[in-house]
Amino acid sequence: MIHLVTLLEILAAIFMFGIIIFVHEFGHFIVAKWMKIKVNEFSLGMGPLLFQFGKKETKYSLRAIPLGGYCAMEGEDENSEDPNAFVNKAVWRRILVVIAGVFMNFLLGFFVLLLAVGCCTQPLEGQDKVYFCSTKISEISEASPAYAAGLSKDDTIVSINGKRVVSDIDMIYLLQSDKDGVFDMDVKRQVGADPFLKTIHLEKVPFTIQETEDGSRYLEYNFKVYPIEKSFFTVCSRSLRLEYSYSVLIIRSFGSLISGEYGINDLSGPVGATDVIKDAVDDAVDDVVNQHRLDGLYALLMLFVLITVNVGIFNILPLPALDGGRLLFLLIELVIGKRVPQKYEAMVHTVGFLLLILFSIFITYNDIVKLFQK
Repeated sequence: MIHLVTLLEILAAIFMFGIIIFVHEFGHFIVAKWMKIKVNEFSLGMGPLLFQFGKKETKYSLRAIPLGGYCAMEGEDENSEDPNAFVNKAVWRRILVVIAGVFMNFLLGFFVLLLAVGCCTQPLEGQDKVYFCSTKISEISEASPAYAAGLSKDDTIVSINGKRVVSDIDMIYLLQSDKDGVFDMDVKRQVGADPFLKTIHLEKVPFTIQETEDGSRYLEYNFKVYPIEKSFFTVCSRSLRLEYSYSVLIIRSFGSLISGEYGINDLSGPVGATDVIKDAVDDAVDDVVNQHRLDGLYALLMLFVLITVNVGIFNILPLPALDGGRLLFLLIELVIGKRVPQKYEAMVHTVGFLLLILFSIFITYNDIVKLFQK
């Protein structure tokens, strides 16, 4: 018999991917309808048809494999005589339809962040209010090497090594991922009525990763930052900042993959992500049931945000068969005033789709091998 928690973990993973893909495809669907483009089928899932309904121009389907979905528009991949076909609409209308899926992924991420930050953050032990971390320094020891380098109280950290900082997540990532321990930190400093930017050069000592007896690790900053009290406005602001930070983190990860810093074996697909989701669900259930806290649920929702933002960013890459590949052809059409012949575009997307399938198979195989090696 399947353990109840194991079943819950699997269902949570399926539900998470299903929601993310449904919202993405719903973005294409709702904007296509808005643009008066004929939609032949709106499907949740891939593979064999489970059931279908709809008697007008659009058929609504549920298919057996819950890790995909599509919005099939008339004239999307072929010529059509229908005036409401995708191919016959103005290029700006088609661009809106193509980018709508990615927009919905980010919108979904923002609303989940509002839920996580607004409802799942709890006061620390001994406090009666919830506070968030700012990027403005509230305290720094005069004996600290960071202070000797020029860092001062009330400095707001703007960038580290030329990379923008908008949240404490950016600050932590940039400090922890640095390899040589040398930092050029741009800070905004207020002197009189006019703020100005100042670059502080820091080396090695101020930021070190310490390890405790139980094996846990923490980052030693040598400074503290001001707390931000939780309110409706600070929840909205923090949610926007976190989504920006996660988006930049994902883009930097893609850059590291292209540069060779990460190898192909470091990638994970749906199977690997499902394993991570299962662990997050297990922690969330344990925290809620046994600890009566929402920390695990907060971490699970953050994972959801990372996945939906990742899906959005990956889809907008200018690769064949992805939304970004279609957008590239539309932008070419917008610039030259003439559409790339349908047969050539279809050929590129077909080849790209086959390559993506092969890549997905390889990543899935890699994920399964990793699972058996645990």
